[in-house]
Amino acid sequence: MAKIKVTLIRSSIKKPQNQKRTLEALGLKRIGQVVEHDDTPNILGMINTVKHLVSTTEA
Repeated sequence: MAKIKVTLIRSSIKKPQNQKRTLEALGLKRIGQVVEHDDTPNILGMINTVKHLVSTTEA
């Protein structure tokens, strides 16, 4: 499995509750925080939900 790094680049303040929960499920709490996940369809779908709040790179 490939790895993907996800970085929170924008705040979740004034965003819908489902986007806040998605960020929490990804393990992102602070701006600038980086987490690493496997490149699975579930994770890619979650990233797509909050693509305007995060940046991604391949690890």
